[in-house]
Amino acid sequence: MVDEYKLVIGVRKDLDMGKGKIAAQASHAAVNCALWAEKHDKKAFKHWESSGQKKVVIRLANKDELMRLKGESEILGLFTSVISDAGFTQVEPGSVTCIGIGPAEESIIDQITQKYPLL
Repeated sequence: MVDEYKLVIGVRKDLDMGKGKIAAQASHAAVNCALWAEKHDKKAFKHWESSGQKKVVIRLANKDELMRLKGESEILGLFTSVISDAGFTQVEPGSVTCIGIGPAEESIIDQITQKYPLL
């Protein structure tokens, strides 16, 4: 049996972004991850795309936690996309707002993401 695939998006809560801003930033991460997988990891993209494109959004306390998660993801060989905002609305220019991870097999991605609360 093939493991389920999912994409995880980690959003910083210390920036106090509004719901719309969070949605936009999470969308940037999801699109970046999907486009990367479609080009560079066709197997993962195919499994993820054909099984409903599962996405899970988790809450990260701050930039340090986000960067730790990035490092842990890369150790496992997972693709990451760190999103920095242009700063036109709610956050300072260049603020790191969120991270996308995957898509990847749940059994792998859960090793580092399941400890975080859902957003």
